[in-house]
Amino acid sequence: MTSSVMEDVVIVGGGPAGLSVLAALKNSPKTRHLKCTLVEASDLTNVRDFYDNPGENYTNRVVSVTPKSVEFMKSRIGNWDYMKEDRVKFYDRIVAYDSQDNDNARIDFDAGSTESGVLAAMIENINIQSSLLKKIEEINDTEGTTVLDKTKVEDIISPIQQSLEDHDLNEIDPNAGNADLDWPIVKLSNGDIIQTRLLIGADGYNSPVRKFARIESRGWQYNRFGVVGTLKMEYEDYRSVGWQRFLTTGPLAILPLTEDNATMVWSSTPKLSEILLKTNKEIFPHLVNAATVLDEADLNYIYKLLDYNPDDMAVIDEIKWRLEKFDQQNLEENYPLKVVEVLDGSRARFPLKLSHADTYIAPRIALIGDAAHTIHPLAGQGLNMGQSDVAALMTALESGIDRGMDIGSTLVLDSYVANSWPSNHMLLGICDKLHKVFATDYYPVVALRGLGLKSLNVLESFKDIMVKIISAR
Repeated sequence: MTSSVMEDVVIVGGGPAGLSVLAALKNSPKTRHLKCTLVEASDLTNVRDFYDNPGENYTNRVVSVTPKSVEFMKSRIGNWDYMKEDRVKFYDRIVAYDSQDNDNARIDFDAGSTESGVLAAMIENINIQSSLLKKIEEINDTEGTTVLDKTKVEDIISPIQQSLEDHDLNEIDPNAGNADLDWPIVKLSNGDIIQTRLLIGADGYNSPVRKFARIESRGWQYNRFGVVGTLKMEYEDYRSVGWQRFLTTGPLAILPLTEDNATMVWSSTPKLSEILLKTNKEIFPHLVNAATVLDEADLNYIYKLLDYNPDDMAVIDEIKWRLEKFDQQNLEENYPLKVVEVLDGSRARFPLKLSHADTYIAPRIALIGDAAHTIHPLAGQGLNMGQSDVAALMTALESGIDRGMDIGSTLVLDSYVANSWPSNHMLLGICDKLHKVFATDYYPVVALRGLGLKSLNVLESFKDIMVKIISAR
């Protein structure tokens, strides 16, 4: 028989949200005494190796991080000192434009109204994870902190359930003295059994922790995929602009990285996403250039050619012939730079969805990040929402400790959900409505949204308010 180990906090999930909450717990004078274990099913070797050998090329998982999240990493978590800053790209403008109105309907956001002077920073996920792991290792709290990768959660058990027939408790020593506690019991694939005061689910959309807590998550699939890729541009774009074109199949975002690099997120229908993935790598840069400028009738014709033959080099001439009709000075000033290459192996796709848990807490349970919510990537707020969760949860836990309370009590956790859920719900709703408004070619809607973009673009005070709201996440 194996006795269960008693710990204060078990975190399931080693992504940015899970590692952030562990690093924050160990960086705070009020919570660093807590005994914590983080469990991650995947191998974190590449994350650890990134710090010493980050590689020449950017990875394809890149996120937009707001100044507020950057400040949180610097002041509350302390991992920014371990970030590879030469691979961090701050940008100060976003230009969004509509494909259904000859691109005259556009809105230009700049960071002039923000205190930091920037809108956001583009950072690779692995850079964030690596810096967090380094911070955790730097604390060197070997007795109070454990990170278990390549380890799965096999079962989560509540000792106070009326019926435990569905769980194998034979491996747990009945004399361990833990049966009277309501702390969840976590069984791991390495044989460890941990009974924890607080179980934090940072384990993604299909969160086992959320399912154990019987917290309902509501939402829907968009029947869209996000296609990502790492791009090489014609040269370095010193404008530091994030570009987003709204196509009826979904928005195409081209976001700056350092030097002549950029990252792409192309929201697309299932059929189009297949075309984007199979298109010949020599054709693909031309296809991206076309999608930033050409009208959708031309794009649909090109998609049809590539669907029939993804290696049809004649498509390049079709695209060049159409692009030559545009004023070249206008293209250089008001559109993204030309893409000249897509890095091998960088194209991938993921399904787009919206979900939101009815609550983020249950007795001795807290959900953060994608375990609590998933959002359409058009506003680039996914990681920032997770960081906001961590900040609010830390405030709740520190306040509970100040008052001598049990950190797993809902009396402590209530303030976390009260401070996070409403604002997250509002942002989820805004992004969902934006997706639905721009994913249509119904003329009355097209005319109204075009008028709306043109009107907003001349209302500087309203744009400043929007920028402050986005950058304050």
